Formats: sequence, structure tokens, C-alpha cells
Amino acid sequence: MEITPEQFATIEHCLPRQRGNVSLSNLQVVNAILYVAEHGCKWRGLPKRFGNWHTIYTRMNRWTKAGVLDRMFEELQRAQVVRIKIEAVSLDST
Repeated sequence: MEITPEQFATIEHCLPRQRGNVSLSNLQVVNAILYVAEHGCKWRGLPKRFGNWHTIYTRMNRWTKAGVLDRMFEELQRAQVVRIKIEAVSLDST
């Protein structure tokens, strides 16, 4: 599952503002996270179209520690973009 830019606009306020010269947009990172959650693949197994897996993993890990992912998934559910139980989502951040 990937979200559209219009759907992303509904959750953008939950995410940290991007600063500096970033190689991946927050939309790309969100879509990569949703891909891993849906398919259960390893981070290294992400399709190349999402960008560098390590960059995505690093940002996801930072967001997890800051509580951003919880807020993002809650907002995605509230907007009825995804229908995943938050308790059921497990993303390996080791």
C-alpha cells in the first residue's frame, strides 16, 4: 500500500519538518514504512523505488524513538487511510 500526496497532506503535520539537503521526502519514507508493514520484508529487501533502505531505516528508527510513528499511524487510521491495528504493527528496528 502506498498513500497519495493528497492522503499524505492529512498526516504531514504529525511528521518532523525536513531540513537541509535530504535525499528522501517524508512521503517516500512513509510509503516505504507502509510497504514493510504490509509485506513483512526486511529493510534490505525494500524495492529500489523507495530509495536507500538504510536512510529509510534510520529515519524510521528516529521517528519511533520520538513517538512520531505512533502519531502517524493514529492519524492514518483516523483519516481512514489505513486499517491496521496499531498493536499489530511490528517493524523491526534492530
